[in-house]
Amino acid sequence: MKERQYIIDAMTVQDSWRLFKIMAEFVDGFEVLADIYPAVSMFGSARVRPGDPDYEKAVEIARKLAQAGYNIITGGGPGIMEAGNKGAREGGARSVGLNIELPMEQEGNSYADVQIKFKYFFVRKVMFVKYAQAYVGMPGGFGTLDEVFEALTLMQTKRIKPFPVILVGSDYWNGLLQWIRDTLLARHLISSDDPDLVTVVDEPDQVVRLIKKFVIV
Repeated sequence: MKERQYIIDAMTVQDSWRLFKIMAEFVDGFEVLADIYPAVSMFGSARVRPGDPDYEKAVEIARKLAQAGYNIITGGGPGIMEAGNKGAREGGARSVGLNIELPMEQEGNSYADVQIKFKYFFVRKVMFVKYAQAYVGMPGGFGTLDEVFEALTLMQTKRIKPFPVILVGSDYWNGLLQWIRDTLLARHLISSDDPDLVTVVDEPDQVVRLIKKFVIV
């Protein structure tokens, strides 16, 4: 039998049961998160630890957002995710963790009061964007970039209404934004107003002010 090139080509009748598992994850997410409003999704590295400046800043941002009336949604794991959930709890808001099954198991952090575990990344990404009124990106790796650019793509293509996408740490993010302007924009691969979909700040109070302008509690 000819070998299939792509995994999706090999889907059989038995594999189609996977579709029901996918639907079940959507249903669980919709049911659990339906009353989480307003909310801010926070992203950043899983590799930082308490005491790291980015970790402590994420705690402060989440705490101040929570005190201002915003619930916090994170990926539910360690690092910045843990910091966001910790700040949410300290600020008295709902602290949501959307965990993911990984080959190297990601343990859920103890600060998430509402926890959902996903197998499929794309289902989890829908939950982040569907229930958030703003995104906050702390320094992070591929996963953080993936979540940020997912939201930017959906806004650019008019699939969702624009909302604040705030990147914290000018020393970390300015190189990326400069590349976007000098390369993507210069070569007309994006529109002139696309870079304006992102705002870079450094201070927690700036994050809160920007979100309060857009989402009135």
